[in-house]
Amino acid sequence: MILVIGGAFQGKKEYVKKKFSLTDQDFADGNLCSEEELYKAKAVLHFHEYVRRSLQAGHSREELSTFTERLCRKNSRLIVVCNELGSGVVPVEAFDRNWRETTGRLCCRLAAAAEEVHRVNCGIGTVIKG
Repeated sequence: MILVIGGAFQGKKEYVKKKFSLTDQDFADGNLCSEEELYKAKAVLHFHEYVRRSLQAGHSREELSTFTERLCRKNSRLIVVCNELGSGVVPVEAFDRNWRETTGRLCCRLAAAAEEVHRVNCGIGTVIKG
């Protein structure tokens, strides 16, 4: 597994496409995709939005942690692209704080399991693991 993180609108998708020779069709979209699609995809864009949708559907942090472990086993070649949510102002809404914390904790699990972790800023990727 490869994890690619960075702020919003920092060029993560274009970086991944170029670095790993992918096309738009190779990406599942965390805004829309099902769990099953994640097990088959080459890459997932907006993983943080998949987490948001799962929390809104009533899944707990523990369930999402179990899902993340399962995802690592079932699709070990997946490239996960996720926004960094932990910087900036702490959200006022409890749900948004939970989403931010859950996403961060899941990314920690993904990073621990990943062969590589890349951080993208201004379209420039830095390998921070691997």
